[in-house]
Amino acid sequence: MTNPTTNQPAPRPARPGSHGEPLLHVEDLSVTFGMKGKRPFKAVDGISFDVAPGQTVGLVGESGCGKSVTSLAIMRLLPQRGNQVTGSVRFADEDLLTLSDAQMRDRRGAEMAMIFQDPLSSLNPVVALGVQVAEVIERHKRAKRDRARKEAADMLEKVGIPDPTRRLKDYPHQLSGGMRQRALIAMALACEPRLLIADEPTTALDVTIQAQILALLRELVTESGTALIMITHDLGVVAGLCDEVNVLYGGRIVERAQRHELFANPRHPYTHGLLASIPRLDGGRERLSPVPGSVADNLPWDHACAFAPRCVNALDTCLSVTPALETERPGADPDAPEAHLLRCHNPMGGRP
Repeated sequence: MTNPTTNQPAPRPARPGSHGEPLLHVEDLSVTFGMKGKRPFKAVDGISFDVAPGQTVGLVGESGCGKSVTSLAIMRLLPQRGNQVTGSVRFADEDLLTLSDAQMRDRRGAEMAMIFQDPLSSLNPVVALGVQVAEVIERHKRAKRDRARKEAADMLEKVGIPDPTRRLKDYPHQLSGGMRQRALIAMALACEPRLLIADEPTTALDVTIQAQILALLRELVTESGTALIMITHDLGVVAGLCDEVNVLYGGRIVERAQRHELFANPRHPYTHGLLASIPRLDGGRERLSPVPGSVADNLPWDHACAFAPRCVNALDTCLSVTPALETERPGADPDAPEAHLLRCHNPMGGRP
């Protein structure tokens, strides 16, 4: 069924208690990197999740768990050689993995956009800021140069950059880290995308600027109904922004729950460890408990739990049997918006 006014597919009814029908549906996404003479490495291993309009979904985990590779695969920004991407990434009823390069270029920037982690390396250092923001508007809105520069100035003002008309003439090195990140956000939002992926957008910023950036993203989701994927290792960011949280380890989702449920009742030992390593303000002085080992201390998922070598709750079964991602309550609907999914043989008892 289509909308006769826009000639676009009509939205399907929303599920009770959810944000509506998913805008992005990722199903069994896998990314394998290979080099001649070396064993292939699976960076993303069968990840599935949905993002609905107006919803913020978090992908959380240490560096190396597959968060950024997942986002690059969704945006089709991985190198064309040396990797294999399988699964399905459906955006507004189109499988992005089957589109041509030209079709993807039409969608990136216009319907879906990404904020990268390092603003200094993401901006062209020898091109003025105004040209970089305006070219997005010229390319996707077919605007004339003068009109595009005016809209670029309006976008810089919207994201909180003072004296935006003057800043259009500046180069990236003339801006502070916070301003460069705001400029990247302005570029991403210039064409009002329906999906925004933010890859650790506050990592290199001080706490005050972090709060301003997160408030800006929260306002964007609330006012425009943009679907937002927040990629981060910072559970403080998750607590203030995300509706649903996916905890990744070794390229797989090991726990999924609504934000309040995850913080109140973390069940996977990895999630438990991440929370235990964060200082708390509601108690006395205490020694933090970091997750032991490193992300390199993994077992293959095909015959074990990858986290077992680092797990304080490991059983013999964890070393020989692959855990499935299942709902915490037997018989519950795993697709229900309030479902708490877990991939673990011996879960923890609650918040550390």
